[in-house]
Amino acid sequence: MASSTSWKQLGRLGMRGARRILYNKRDALHRHTAARFGLLYVPPLLVSAIAAGLYYSPYTLIRPIHLDAPDSTSSWSRQPTITQRSYKRREISTSARDAEKQMNKAESGQQTRPPQSLVAQGYSKATEQNLSAWQVISGTWANAPKLVSSMGDTIVDYVIPEWAKMLPGFITKLQNELSMAPGSLAEQIWYEANDPEINPEIVWDASVRVSNELCNEEKRFREKRQLFTRRGLARYLDIPEGKIHADDVPIIAMCGSGGGLRALVAGSSSYLSATEQGLFDCVTYTAGVSGSCWLQTLYYSNVTERNHGRLIRHLKNRLGVHIAYPPDALELLASAPTNKHLLGGLVEKAKGIPNADFGIVDIYGLLLAARLLVPKGALSVDEYDFKLSNQRRYTDDGSHPLPIYTAVRHEIPLAEQWNAKDAIAAEAQARKEAWFQWFEFTPYEFWCEELGAGIPTWAIGRKFENGRTVWRNNGLALPEIRVPLMMGIWGSAFCATLSHYYTEIRPVVKGLVGLGGLDAMISEREDDLVKLHPIDPAAIPNFALGMRDFLPSTCPESIFQVENFQLMDAGMSNNLPIYPLLRPGRNVDILIAFDASSDVRTDNWLKVADGYARQRGIKGWPVGAGWPRSDETMKEIQEDLDKAQADTEQQARDKIKEAQDRDEQASRREKKKAKGLGFCNIWVGSTEERTREGDEEPESKTVEEDWELMKPDAGITVIYFPFLANPKVEGVDPKTSDFMSTWNFVYTPQQIDSVVHLARTNFQEGADRTKMTVRAVYERKKKLREAKEKETREQTRRFKMREGRYAGDHFS
Repeated sequence: MASSTSWKQLGRLGMRGARRILYNKRDALHRHTAARFGLLYVPPLLVSAIAAGLYYSPYTLIRPIHLDAPDSTSSWSRQPTITQRSYKRREISTSARDAEKQMNKAESGQQTRPPQSLVAQGYSKATEQNLSAWQVISGTWANAPKLVSSMGDTIVDYVIPEWAKMLPGFITKLQNELSMAPGSLAEQIWYEANDPEINPEIVWDASVRVSNELCNEEKRFREKRQLFTRRGLARYLDIPEGKIHADDVPIIAMCGSGGGLRALVAGSSSYLSATEQGLFDCVTYTAGVSGSCWLQTLYYSNVTERNHGRLIRHLKNRLGVHIAYPPDALELLASAPTNKHLLGGLVEKAKGIPNADFGIVDIYGLLLAARLLVPKGALSVDEYDFKLSNQRRYTDDGSHPLPIYTAVRHEIPLAEQWNAKDAIAAEAQARKEAWFQWFEFTPYEFWCEELGAGIPTWAIGRKFENGRTVWRNNGLALPEIRVPLMMGIWGSAFCATLSHYYTEIRPVVKGLVGLGGLDAMISEREDDLVKLHPIDPAAIPNFALGMRDFLPSTCPESIFQVENFQLMDAGMSNNLPIYPLLRPGRNVDILIAFDASSDVRTDNWLKVADGYARQRGIKGWPVGAGWPRSDETMKEIQEDLDKAQADTEQQARDKIKEAQDRDEQASRREKKKAKGLGFCNIWVGSTEERTREGDEEPESKTVEEDWELMKPDAGITVIYFPFLANPKVEGVDPKTSDFMSTWNFVYTPQQIDSVVHLARTNFQEGADRTKMTVRAVYERKKKLREAKEKETREQTRRFKMREGRYAGDHFS
């Protein structure tokens, strides 16, 4: 043990504090040892995640799986009955007493019933069957102690992290609370889950909204938000508010990348700097992937009270211990009042959904919430923070930006779905057609662009069929799915395919003597690796069942067969949430991206969006934004040479000379672009119509002068802040600092300070250019509006002159 912490100091800290320090130092020692001998360091979280994945799905790693394979379906029909407890004490009607209660809830900030909702009618004392996935998860808790204790000490020391050895005692305590015995925690949670006064959404009748337009709630939000962004823009640009026309205010979206706690801490710091500059008050939307989703969750909670500075202080208090460290995590899961809030979603899912799928993502979400959503004083935990729809309290009046959370579903079509006579061709087509479907969550709606459909956020977690709510046997729906389970989905990077996993360890495999053949063999099976997920994604009920005739014909057949959507970290597709911000109707003028990805110089997430923009026909996206990979040019040239077969020696020399010339030109362009990747990079697209069919859009280049943003045909402006090392901040490098690994879940206050310092310093590098860009876009919109108004006035004048002339001719 390092001398910096003496045994006497550990004694003063007590057993709990001593375990924390020993655990952190042991983890650091393993990381250092692995780096010293050139070995791949496997974080305890990844080991435990894989181990838990094996435990929950023991055959997952050794058999091919197709995500969203059709499950056994249950017959669902609405029954006008209620649970065994009578609710005669509260009639569900529009009485004066109910109206008074709704008014009181509105005044206290609690969400009231949406106007489009219907109320379930017809209650009785019919008994609801208790057969559900609750037995499965109860058995999991019961068998977990045996899983650890039955393993030999030697095996446990090598495979299981230190904290896992302490699980049995805590799980036994949890098991007692999670039993459905009278007076137990689970019994209390389930009682409240069926009480409309506590969960009013269980009597609201939700339906699937099929439309590509924004929902009415978001449209109203945009109208309200414009009042605040106009005021914020006036302060930010130092312009009198009365001189700013509402139509000239740019729609600004701010987004953060994935990257675990690194993205959470760095993103919070960047947002804090933007707030201090006055820029955040001009933002209409924020969007996140993975760790940036956690950032938004915390910002819109009562833990931080919509204050990024308070958010960073909260992280300093809560990130010093691993999320899965039992003495802390399980104490919160087994003690009041935190246990009811953290475990509520798990009990509701287990008890209310027959054959519910449970896995490591559900447990992971609980651990995340226990670490992030619980303040330092655990007694002050707030129940309103555990439903996403409750965040509308801060957006309905337009006082805060609308947060957008993201997840993806991996669609891997089965070969038998293709109508092809040739089985080999069908299989090849199925592999080629695999893709990720994006789902977005806002406080208003859970929506999928590819389906062109969505449901109210308060209805996530219930069953749907033929576009309508499937009521349970008691005439109620399940409460809205809880935020802890959402947090697990948004940050479930470990649900990657085997292809993603192998990409991480491939350099090590290739470097080991005798394993070159293994690498070649695995590379040949790439098409199969992209179809395998060692750890199953989390499941959310599929709202598209029975809607084949109402959704686009391009929807895959699996959508209408699977009982659940299996959703995972959107970083599997793009580590920046660009796609939701390009959705028609949001009309974003300026997109500000803070990218804390693991390696921003090689993972070009901006360029990945080019194909999406072309496919969707989005005008104004700066195609070509980003930078080329170092091997891209040579690869293209080699492919050209392979295709160009020379008939003579002279032709061969000419082709080689031509290729060399292209190589030199491309290298110069590459160096110019690579050199331009600084702390603040700006690109602007064009809305110019292409003159001929098939013409490619012009490649974008970084903006250097204001006039490039002022052109009438200028499109979407992208301001990109990569999380790079800065010479002004010594000793901190996102690429080489071990604690900034995506898999690291322990940050000391000093490490948080270093990340904050780097992110804020990098923002300051581009603060002036950002303000210049916002002003230029504002001036452009103002100029275009004034020109349009002038043209309208001129047309009106000419029309009146013609009318007057005609009237004079008729009079004469």
